Amino acid sequence: MTGRGAHGRLDAEERDLEEALAVANETGDRGRPQQARPARAPKERKKPEDQHDLDLDQALALVRDPDPRGPEPDPPAPGPRKGTARSGPRSTGSDDTGGPVQESDPGAGPSATSTPKHRTGHRATPWPEARAVAERVARSVPRREPVDVPLVAAFGLVLAEPLDALTDLPSFDTSAMDGWAVAGPGPWHVREEGVLAGHSASGPLEDGEAVRIATGARVPPDTTAVLRSEHGRIDDKGRLHTALPHDPGSARAGRTPTIAHGQDIRPRGQECHSGEQLLPPGTLVTPAVLGLAAAAGYDTVSVVPRPRVDVLVLGDELLTEGRPRDGLIRDALGPMLPPWLRTLGAEVTTVRRVGDDAETLHRALGSSKADLIVTTGGTAAGPVDHVHPTLSRLGAALLVDGVQVRPGHPMLLARLREDQHLVGLPGNPLAALSGLFTLVEPLLRGLAGRLHLEPYTLPLKDAVPGHPYDTRLIPVAVRADHAVPLHYSGPAMLRGIAAADALAVVPPAGARPGQELELLHLPWALAE
Repeated sequence: MTGRGAHGRLDAEERDLEEALAVANETGDRGRPQQARPARAPKERKKPEDQHDLDLDQALALVRDPDPRGPEPDPPAPGPRKGTARSGPRSTGSDDTGGPVQESDPGAGPSATSTPKHRTGHRATPWPEARAVAERVARSVPRREPVDVPLVAAFGLVLAEPLDALTDLPSFDTSAMDGWAVAGPGPWHVREEGVLAGHSASGPLEDGEAVRIATGARVPPDTTAVLRSEHGRIDDKGRLHTALPHDPGSARAGRTPTIAHGQDIRPRGQECHSGEQLLPPGTLVTPAVLGLAAAAGYDTVSVVPRPRVDVLVLGDELLTEGRPRDGLIRDALGPMLPPWLRTLGAEVTTVRRVGDDAETLHRALGSSKADLIVTTGGTAAGPVDHVHPTLSRLGAALLVDGVQVRPGHPMLLARLREDQHLVGLPGNPLAALSGLFTLVEPLLRGLAGRLHLEPYTLPLKDAVPGHPYDTRLIPVAVRADHAVPLHYSGPAMLRGIAAADALAVVPPAGARPGQELELLHLPWALAE
C-alpha cells in the first residue's frame, strides 16, 4: 500500500504532531499515566511544510520519557553512539501475530536470530548494520554466469572480466595536428599529394621533403615531426618554412619556431600496448568505457547479467490513472520504482499491482522467478498488512525486520531461497525510497557486481533535528560546497525528493550547520 489515508488506515508516521503529543502526555511511551500538559496554542503551530518534517517518534521525544532506559531531558542520559541500537526494545510497527521463521544466518543482522514470536518487543536493526547485512547477503548468493553482449547492449552493466587491450593504441604513428609531415631540417619541398585520415601514406619522406597531413592520419615513414598549419608558410617558390603568426605585439614576433623530433606525432602504443589491462572486473560500463572498448578492438564484452527484480505494489486504495477521489489515492510507487531500480543495475521483469489479499500475495511470491522481489506496503501491523504472515507461510528466513531509520523504519529483508530474496518497503513514497537506499541499493550493487563507492560527505548549510534513537534520511540539494536540507520530507511526501540531489544521513543526535554528513547521491545527480 502506498498510503494509509483510505478507510481510516493511518501509518504511525503520518499522525498529527499534536495528537502524538496528547497521547504521550496521557499515557507515556510505555502506557503509564503522566501529568497532563497544556495544549499548544494555535499561534505556535509550525508551517505545514516544517510540521511534516517531524514524525511520531520525534514528537514523543519532546515529552519526558519516564523509562530509565530512554533518554532523560535534564540532565541528558548517556545516549547510544551513532549507528548503534538504542538501549531497549522498540516496536517496529510490525504485525504481532507472529513473523517468518527466524534462523541463524551468516548474512543476517541482529534481528535474524533474536526476534521473538510476538514482535511488540522486537529490536530494529541500526541503519549502518542493515546496509551491511544487505551487502553480506549479496556476497552469499551464488554468482551468475557472465554473458557476452554487443557493445550497444552493454551500457549500465558491469564488466565480468578485465578489459585487456587487443591492440596497441594508437595502432600506428599518427598525426596529432593538421599541418605538414616533414623530414629533416627546413625549408622543405612540399609534395603535391596529401595524407588524409583513413588513407595510407604515399611512401617514405626524404630529407627536405614535406607532405600535407590531417589529424589522425598515419604519418609517412622517416617523418621527423609534424609542423602545425599555423606554424608554417609557403614562399613563392613553393618551399615550406617554419614561421609564427605575424603579431607585432608578441614577444615571439620575428622568431622562427624550432621543431623537435617527434613533435605532434602520437607514437604507436602511446596509450597502451596489446595485452595491457585497461579496466578491472567490476567496472561499470559507461559511455566512455564503450568508447575505450571499441577503440581497443572489442565487438562484444563479458558482463554480469542484471539481477531480475519483480515489483509488487500492494493496496486496494490505489488508482493507476486520474485524480485521487473517494478515499482512493494515486499509485506513486508503480511509476517511480522501476526506473530507479534500473539505474541501480536491475532488470525489472514485472510490475504488478496486488490488492490487499493474502492469497494473491502468497501466489505472487511463490511463483516469482526473480532474483529479488520488492514489495511496497503491507509491512506494518494493520488488518490488511499481509507481508509478514505470507513470508511465514513460505518458510522465509527474516534477515532484517525493521530498521532504525526515519522515514521507513518498518522495512524488511527476507531470504525465500538461496538465490532469491525479498525486500519489503513501507507504503509511503519517501519511506519506500528510504528502504530502497537502505536495503535494495547495497543488495543490488552486490548482485550486479558493481564496485563499492567510498562515502561522499558535504557540510550542511542549516541545522537538522535528529530522531532520539534513529538515523534520519532527508532530501538535500547540493550547492557548490554544501548541502541544503529541503522541506516536504515527511514519509508520504515526494515534493522534497523531487527537488533533491541526494539524501543526507543524519545521526540520532541531529546535525548542526557546517557538520559533515554522508550523502547518498540519487543516481541521476551523479550525471549532472
